[in-house]
Amino acid sequence: MTTTTTKIAFIGAGSVVFTQGLLADLFAFEELKGVHIALHDIDAERLATAEGAARHIASHLGAAPRITAHAGRREALEGADFVVNIVQVGMGESTRTDFEVPARYGVRQTIGDTLGVGGIFRALRTFPLLRALGQDIAEVCPDAWLLNYTNPMAMNVQYLAEATGLTRVVGLCHSVYWTMHDLCELLQVPLEEVSYHAAGVNHQAWVLRFEHQGESVYPRLDALVERDPQLRRRVRVDMYRRLGYYPTETSEHSSEYVPWYLGHASEVERLRLPIGTYLDIVADNVAQYERTRDALAAGTPLPVAGTMEYAPQIVHSIVTGTPRTVYGNVTNRGLIDNLPAHGTVEVPCLVDGLGVQPTRVGALPPQCAALNRSYLSMNDLVVKAAVEDDPRHVRQAAMADPATAAALPVERIWQLCDDMVRAHGELLQPGLRVVLGS
Repeated sequence: MTTTTTKIAFIGAGSVVFTQGLLADLFAFEELKGVHIALHDIDAERLATAEGAARHIASHLGAAPRITAHAGRREALEGADFVVNIVQVGMGESTRTDFEVPARYGVRQTIGDTLGVGGIFRALRTFPLLRALGQDIAEVCPDAWLLNYTNPMAMNVQYLAEATGLTRVVGLCHSVYWTMHDLCELLQVPLEEVSYHAAGVNHQAWVLRFEHQGESVYPRLDALVERDPQLRRRVRVDMYRRLGYYPTETSEHSSEYVPWYLGHASEVERLRLPIGTYLDIVADNVAQYERTRDALAAGTPLPVAGTMEYAPQIVHSIVTGTPRTVYGNVTNRGLIDNLPAHGTVEVPCLVDGLGVQPTRVGALPPQCAALNRSYLSMNDLVVKAAVEDDPRHVRQAAMADPATAAALPVERIWQLCDDMVRAHGELLQPGLRVVLGS
């Protein structure tokens, strides 16, 4: 491909704030200023806003891309070299359901987009879209790279592999980069001077090596944690102290993937866990979208900064042959020895003109692998529920989920799943809309 013929399709482009950040990153590369950006969304107003925002960003950054907007997904995908998936099925209304129904059962959640009851049902309402998207890609742009940002990341990537047969799929998340950025800031070490190596699963990877000028930075972190009692009131720091490796997601995320914290009011207070915080994020995203929409309509577009996301870096590397390393979520296939081969793992990936090439990590520390295996076992049941059209696997996934199992007996878990099925209704595939009883 050439830089002037490269086509990048954005599926779910109506997630305007995220689309803006990705476009700002893309157009910052001189070689990508003339690409074809094809925007798709089923919401006409959001699609028009995304198109207006894209044209403003291109003009502001001195780019001259071809920008097209499409109500039809296949038209947007036709001939694409890259497909960026940022769809959120059900939007804010479904997210509120993911929090409010479990809350009635006493199940606490903070983010609810990766594991737990919220993660299970976010996946189940996303899978039908992914199946259709995979079929369209196979038919109209079979050589495209699918760059997925939609959560739950690991479940979605595993489902794409098992249900669609697509092989050029990489799940992308900024958690490793921002973890290292924030650790360097905390320790007052320049990010550009450190070397690091992380691996595991999305939102629960581990910083295996963290070095500055050839020496581990972990002893400096240990000393800082020992001096600062407020640092010890963070879940990820608590996990680091007990497991020996720093986790690559926020405390809010990390608390949901283990059984130790959210089920105990004393731990919620000690570790300052904001229950239901993702609903505030959803409301803020809506407000940002509305500000962008109104500013564009008034002819006073808002400034947009780059986001350092991986998708634009991947596009640039493949198009220009520039080698770089990113962190990607891919099917394991022996990349991490002590995790399931068919599970989705997050590992360093070399990217150049040949595409995205995951690197082999070997074995994780056994305590880290134990938690990751629990995470992947739950994922596997959710994917099997959809692939095999088996509603019992939905309940079994919730039973296997660490935080849910710590909060409820099995009868209540099944009742909760029934209520979630009723609440999400037709967003689920028909075979999973069954109410089973306890």
